[in-house]
Formats: sequence, C-alpha cells, structure tokens
Amino acid sequence: MRSPLAGGTAGAALPEGVALHDGLLDRAAQERLLGAIRAVVAEAPLYRPEMPRTGKPFSVRMTNCGSLGWVSDRSGYRYQAIHPVTGRPWPPIPEMLLDLWQQLAIYPHPPEACLVNYYDGEARMGLHRDEDEAERAAPVLSVSLGDDCRFRIGGTERGGPTRSVRLASGDVLLFGGPSRLAYHGVDRVYPGTSTLLERGGRINLTLRRVTRPG
Repeated sequence: MRSPLAGGTAGAALPEGVALHDGLLDRAAQERLLGAIRAVVAEAPLYRPEMPRTGKPFSVRMTNCGSLGWVSDRSGYRYQAIHPVTGRPWPPIPEMLLDLWQQLAIYPHPPEACLVNYYDGEARMGLHRDEDEAERAAPVLSVSLGDDCRFRIGGTERGGPTRSVRLASGDVLLFGGPSRLAYHGVDRVYPGTSTLLERGGRINLTLRRVTRPG
C-alpha cells in the first residue's frame, strides 16, 4: 500500500475501511478501460455541473454510466436516469468496471451508477461525503486513469484530521464500512505524470450502489 503524503496526517495509515490497490490495472488494462470510457463519453458527453443554489460551475467536467447517474444543479444533488443535457438514458457501465466491483467490493449486488469525472490540470474537488445513496452497506469504488492526483480523506465529521495519498493511473481505491461516509476530495492534479491521455489530465471513475436491494 502506498504511504500517505505529508500535508494530511503525516505518516498515518489510511482510515479503517479504506483499501488502496495501487497499480492494480497495468498499462494494457488502462488502455482498454480508457477505450470503454471514450465510448461512454461519445454517447453521454461530458458537461460541467453546477453547485446547488449558487449555480457556480464545478471545476471538473463529468458524465455517468449505469442505470442511474449523479447530477448537481441549482435544484440540488440527486440521481436520475437521464443525462441532463441530452435527455437520453445513461449508457451501461463497462464490463471491466463491473468485474472490478465483483472482485473487490465484497457486496452481493451490482453498482447502479458510475460517475466519470475529468480533471484538467487546474481542477479540484473539495472535501465532501458520498451521502446521496439510500444504500450505505455498499462501498464506493474509485478508479484513477491519467495524471497523478493528491487525494485527501478524513473521518465522518467535517473539520476532523485528514490523510493524503498520491493516486496514480491504474490505482483502485475502495472505501466502505466505517469510512463509507468519510469526507474526501482531490486537492490537486500533477500534470505530465502520465502519458495515458493524449491531452493530459485525470479521469476518475466512481462506482456506487444507489438503491437498497429488495
């Protein structure tokens, strides 16, 4: 497991319930997954979501795949079955991602949503919790493609201590159990650290189960 960076809690282990599978996807697997994500984006184009109430645009561009997609606009955060710009259903989650979920999630039901976030060299993601899902027993699975980033994760209360870890292309991060509602974010992207994306930047794929089975 890669050591946490200074700037969070230096030298501390990642929180309970967080597992980093660094380098799980080799270059060939990353390229195959990138091809699948390009097909998703061709059907469901990237767009820039807005913050609730203020309408301030996110610094990342995003889309989704799966039966549900996470969206944010002036009305709030929510999941819905259609792309907010095209009005079309989201494309299916690529089989490679479903296989990763089955391999790592230790959860008997498939994910329903995969967020696709594109970070250019200036994009960030402030500390937040993934709390719009009714099902909290399922973990969150995150896959990194492209440039390295500084990922920060804390506890379930805002303002608590945080740890930082550098994520690289092909890394897979899983958080669940006591860290399912942990605050986390991306402080920065390190441009030029990967050659996977021709124009640089980072793609983050986040798999979530939204509804409770039943």
